[in-house]
Amino acid sequence: MLERTFIHIPGIGSKTEKIIWSKGIETWDHFLRYHGTVFSSSRDAYIRHQLSESKKRRHDIRFFRQRLSSEHIWRVFGSFRSKAVYLDIETTGGYQGINDITVIGLYDGNEYYSFVNGKNMEDFQSAISSYDLMITFNGSTFDLPFIRKWFRHIELPPAHIDLRFLLRKIGYKGGLKKIERELGINRESEICEMNGYDAVMLWKAYEWGDMEALNRLLKYNRADVVNLEPLMAFCYERMMRITLA
Repeated sequence: MLERTFIHIPGIGSKTEKIIWSKGIETWDHFLRYHGTVFSSSRDAYIRHQLSESKKRRHDIRFFRQRLSSEHIWRVFGSFRSKAVYLDIETTGGYQGINDITVIGLYDGNEYYSFVNGKNMEDFQSAISSYDLMITFNGSTFDLPFIRKWFRHIELPPAHIDLRFLLRKIGYKGGLKKIERELGINRESEICEMNGYDAVMLWKAYEWGDMEALNRLLKYNRADVVNLEPLMAFCYERMMRITLA
Protein backbone atom coordinates (compact mmCIF):
# COMPACT_ATOMS: atom_id res chain seq x y z
CA MET A 1 0.00 0.00 0.00
CA LEU A 2 2.83 2.39 0.76
CA GLU A 3 4.05 2.51 -2.83
CA ARG A 4 0.49 3.20 -3.97
CA THR A 5 0.32 6.18 -1.63
CA PHE A 6 0.53 9.75 -2.91
CA ILE A 7 -1.09 11.69 -0.07
CA HIS A 8 2.24 11.97 1.73
CA ILE A 9 3.26 14.51 -0.92
CA PRO A 10 2.47 18.11 0.14
CA GLY A 11 -0.50 19.40 -1.79
CA ILE A 12 -2.02 15.98 -2.51
CA GLY A 13 -5.10 14.89 -0.60
CA SER A 14 -7.37 11.90 -0.89
CA LYS A 15 -9.36 13.31 -3.85
CA THR A 16 -6.23 14.12 -5.83
CA GLU A 17 -4.78 10.71 -5.02
CA LYS A 18 -7.90 9.07 -6.45
CA ILE A 19 -7.54 11.16 -9.61
CA ILE A 20 -4.01 9.78 -10.02
CA TRP A 21 -5.24 6.21 -9.54
CA SER A 22 -8.10 6.78 -12.00
CA LYS A 23 -5.55 7.45 -14.74
CA GLY A 24 -4.14 3.95 -14.25
CA ILE A 25 -1.21 5.30 -12.25
CA GLU A 26 -1.30 2.92 -9.30
CA THR A 27 2.25 3.14 -7.92
CA TRP A 28 5.16 5.51 -7.60
CA ASP A 29 6.94 3.78 -10.47
CA HIS A 30 3.87 4.13 -12.67
CA PHE A 31 3.93 7.89 -12.11
CA LEU A 32 7.68 8.14 -12.68
CA ARG A 33 7.35 6.27 -16.00
CA TYR A 34 4.17 8.03 -17.13
CA HIS A 35 4.73 9.82 -20.44
CA GLY A 36 1.64 12.00 -20.49
CA THR A 37 0.73 15.00 -18.36
CA VAL A 38 -1.15 14.21 -15.17
CA PHE A 39 -1.74 17.74 -13.86
CA SER A 40 0.71 20.20 -15.41
CA SER A 41 4.33 19.90 -16.40
CA SER A 42 5.54 21.88 -13.37
CA ARG A 43 3.33 20.05 -10.87
CA ASP A 44 4.18 16.68 -12.37
CA ALA A 45 7.89 17.50 -12.08
CA TYR A 46 7.41 18.40 -8.42
CA ILE A 47 5.56 15.13 -7.75
CA ARG A 48 8.25 13.12 -9.54
CA HIS A 49 10.89 14.78 -7.38
CA GLN A 50 8.92 13.89 -4.25
CA LEU A 51 8.45 10.30 -5.42
CA SER A 52 12.15 9.89 -6.18
CA GLU A 53 12.89 11.06 -2.64
CA SER A 54 10.23 8.67 -1.31
CA LYS A 55 11.93 5.75 -3.04
CA LYS A 56 15.29 6.73 -1.55
CA ARG A 57 13.72 6.89 1.92
CA ARG A 58 11.68 3.75 1.37
CA HIS A 59 13.01 2.07 4.54
CA ASP A 60 12.92 5.19 6.74
CA ILE A 61 9.64 5.11 8.63
CA ARG A 62 10.27 8.56 10.10
CA PHE A 63 10.09 10.04 6.60
CA PHE A 64 6.56 8.70 6.14
CA ARG A 65 5.46 9.28 9.74
CA GLN A 66 6.15 12.99 9.28
CA ARG A 67 4.08 13.07 6.10
CA LEU A 68 1.12 10.83 6.95
CA SER A 69 -1.56 11.80 9.44
CA SER A 70 -2.68 9.41 12.17
CA GLU A 71 -5.71 8.69 9.96
CA HIS A 72 -3.46 7.30 7.22
CA ILE A 73 -0.45 5.90 9.10
CA TRP A 74 -1.94 2.38 8.75
CA ARG A 75 -0.60 2.44 5.17
CA VAL A 76 2.96 1.80 6.37
CA PHE A 77 2.10 -1.55 7.95
CA GLY A 78 2.71 -3.76 4.92
CA SER A 79 6.15 -2.26 4.36
CA PHE A 80 7.26 -2.19 8.00
CA ARG A 81 5.52 -5.28 9.37
CA SER A 82 8.83 -7.04 10.04
CA LYS A 83 9.85 -4.15 12.32
CA ALA A 84 6.52 -3.85 14.11
CA VAL A 85 5.79 -4.65 17.74
CA TYR A 86 2.46 -5.13 19.51
CA LEU A 87 2.24 -3.64 22.99
CA ASP A 88 -0.10 -3.77 25.98
CA ILE A 89 0.31 -2.89 29.64
CA GLU A 90 -1.38 -3.97 32.86
CA THR A 91 -1.68 -1.60 35.80
CA THR A 92 -2.74 -1.53 39.43
CA GLY A 93 -5.91 0.19 38.23
CA GLY A 94 -5.85 2.83 40.96
CA TYR A 95 -6.28 0.14 43.62
CA GLN A 96 -5.90 1.75 47.07
CA GLY A 97 -4.89 5.01 45.38
CA ILE A 98 -1.95 3.54 43.49
CA ASN A 99 -1.82 3.52 39.70
CA ASP A 100 1.40 1.93 38.51
CA ILE A 101 2.37 -0.28 35.61
CA THR A 102 2.56 -3.92 36.70
CA VAL A 103 3.35 -5.67 33.39
CA ILE A 104 4.34 -4.57 29.90
CA GLY A 105 3.93 -7.13 27.15
CA LEU A 106 5.51 -7.04 23.72
CA TYR A 107 4.96 -9.35 20.76
CA ASP A 108 7.04 -9.08 17.60
CA GLY A 109 5.10 -11.60 15.52
CA ASN A 110 7.28 -14.48 16.74
CA GLU A 111 8.04 -14.08 20.43
CA TYR A 112 6.24 -12.69 23.46
CA TYR A 113 8.29 -10.67 25.94
CA SER A 114 7.08 -9.64 29.39
CA PHE A 115 8.47 -6.94 31.65
CA VAL A 116 7.31 -7.19 35.25
CA ASN A 117 7.38 -4.49 37.89
CA GLY A 118 10.03 -5.38 40.48
CA LYS A 119 11.68 -7.97 38.23
CA ASN A 120 12.89 -6.76 34.82
CA MET A 121 10.87 -3.63 34.01
CA GLU A 122 14.05 -1.65 33.42
CA ASP A 123 14.82 -3.86 30.39
CA PHE A 124 11.76 -2.58 28.54
CA GLN A 125 13.37 0.68 27.48
CA SER A 126 16.14 -1.11 25.61
CA ALA A 127 13.80 -3.72 24.12
CA ILE A 128 11.31 -1.26 22.64
CA SER A 129 14.04 0.79 20.96
CA SER A 130 14.70 -1.86 18.31
CA TYR A 131 11.32 -1.44 16.56
CA ASP A 132 10.08 1.06 13.99
CA LEU A 133 6.32 0.61 14.38
CA MET A 134 4.26 0.14 17.53
CA ILE A 135 0.70 -1.23 17.47
CA THR A 136 -1.70 -0.96 20.41
CA PHE A 137 -5.39 -0.99 21.24
CA ASN A 138 -6.28 2.32 22.90
CA GLY A 139 -2.60 2.96 23.49
CA SER A 140 -2.90 6.65 22.63
CA THR A 141 -4.99 7.38 25.69
CA PHE A 142 -3.94 4.60 28.07
CA ASP A 143 -0.73 2.60 27.53
CA LEU A 144 1.55 5.28 26.11
CA PRO A 145 0.81 8.03 28.67
CA PHE A 146 1.56 5.50 31.44
CA ILE A 147 4.80 4.45 29.76
CA ARG A 148 5.97 8.03 29.19
CA LYS A 149 5.28 8.85 32.83
CA TRP A 150 7.16 5.76 34.03
CA PHE A 151 10.14 6.12 31.67
CA ARG A 152 10.77 9.85 31.57
CA HIS A 153 13.30 9.83 28.75
CA ILE A 154 12.13 6.85 26.72
CA GLU A 155 12.33 6.81 22.94
CA LEU A 156 9.36 4.88 21.63
CA PRO A 157 9.15 3.63 18.04
CA PRO A 158 8.66 6.56 15.68
CA ALA A 159 5.32 5.36 14.29
CA HIS A 160 2.23 4.18 16.18
CA ILE A 161 -1.04 2.63 15.02
CA ASP A 162 -3.89 2.61 17.54
CA LEU A 163 -6.25 -0.19 16.53
CA ARG A 164 -9.12 1.17 18.60
CA PHE A 165 -9.60 4.01 16.13
CA LEU A 166 -8.78 1.99 13.03
CA LEU A 167 -11.32 -0.68 13.96
CA ARG A 168 -13.92 1.98 14.65
CA LYS A 169 -13.35 3.34 11.16
CA ILE A 170 -14.39 0.01 9.66
CA GLY A 171 -17.36 -0.46 11.96
CA TYR A 172 -16.08 -2.30 15.05
CA LYS A 173 -16.68 -0.51 18.34
CA GLY A 174 -16.20 -1.45 21.96
CA GLY A 175 -13.43 -3.11 23.92
CA LEU A 176 -10.73 -5.43 22.68
CA LYS A 177 -12.32 -8.66 23.94
CA LYS A 178 -15.71 -7.80 22.42
CA ILE A 179 -14.16 -7.16 19.01
CA GLU A 180 -12.06 -10.34 19.23
CA ARG A 181 -15.23 -12.36 19.77
CA GLU A 182 -16.97 -10.65 16.85
CA LEU A 183 -14.07 -11.61 14.59
CA GLY A 184 -13.76 -15.18 15.87
CA ILE A 185 -10.47 -14.67 17.74
CA ASN A 186 -10.49 -16.95 20.78
CA ARG A 187 -8.59 -17.06 24.07
CA GLU A 188 -7.65 -19.98 26.29
CA SER A 189 -10.48 -21.08 28.58
CA GLU A 190 -8.41 -20.14 31.65
CA ILE A 191 -8.40 -16.46 30.69
CA CYS A 192 -11.28 -16.06 28.23
CA GLU A 193 -13.60 -14.48 30.83
CA MET A 194 -10.96 -12.27 32.43
CA ASN A 195 -11.10 -8.47 32.33
CA GLY A 196 -9.04 -5.54 33.55
CA TYR A 197 -10.34 -5.81 37.11
CA ASP A 198 -9.27 -9.45 37.23
CA ALA A 199 -5.80 -8.42 36.08
CA VAL A 200 -5.58 -5.94 38.97
CA MET A 201 -6.65 -8.61 41.47
CA LEU A 202 -4.15 -11.11 40.07
CA TRP A 203 -1.38 -8.61 40.62
CA LYS A 204 -2.46 -8.07 44.22
CA ALA A 205 -2.52 -11.84 44.73
CA TYR A 206 1.01 -12.03 43.34
CA GLU A 207 2.14 -9.30 45.74
CA TRP A 208 0.71 -11.42 48.56
CA GLY A 209 2.90 -14.32 47.44
CA ASP A 210 0.83 -16.21 44.85
CA MET A 211 3.23 -16.98 41.99
CA GLU A 212 0.52 -18.75 40.01
CA ALA A 213 -1.41 -15.48 39.96
CA LEU A 214 1.50 -13.85 38.13
CA ASN A 215 1.63 -16.70 35.62
CA ARG A 216 -2.06 -16.25 34.90
CA LEU A 217 -1.66 -12.50 34.59
CA LEU A 218 1.13 -13.02 32.05
CA LYS A 219 -1.08 -15.41 30.06
CA TYR A 220 -3.76 -12.72 30.00
CA ASN A 221 -1.30 -10.07 28.89
CA ARG A 222 0.18 -12.38 26.26
CA ALA A 223 -3.27 -12.83 24.72
CA ASP A 224 -3.75 -9.06 24.74
CA VAL A 225 -0.66 -8.49 22.59
CA VAL A 226 -0.64 -11.65 20.44
CA ASN A 227 -4.24 -11.05 19.36
CA LEU A 228 -3.37 -7.58 18.13
CA GLU A 229 -1.50 -9.09 15.18
CA PRO A 230 -4.50 -10.72 13.43
CA LEU A 231 -6.56 -7.62 14.22
CA MET A 232 -3.95 -5.41 12.57
CA ALA A 233 -3.75 -7.68 9.52
CA PHE A 234 -7.55 -7.66 9.26
CA CYS A 235 -7.70 -3.86 9.48
CA TYR A 236 -4.93 -3.43 6.93
CA GLU A 237 -6.61 -5.66 4.34
CA ARG A 238 -10.02 -4.09 4.93
CA MET A 239 -8.68 -0.54 4.74
CA MET A 240 -6.83 -1.30 1.52
CA ARG A 241 -10.02 -2.61 -0.08
CA ILE A 242 -11.98 0.45 1.06
CA THR A 243 -9.30 2.91 -0.01
CA LEU A 244 -8.62 1.41 -3.41
CA ALA A 245 -12.27 0.73 -4.29
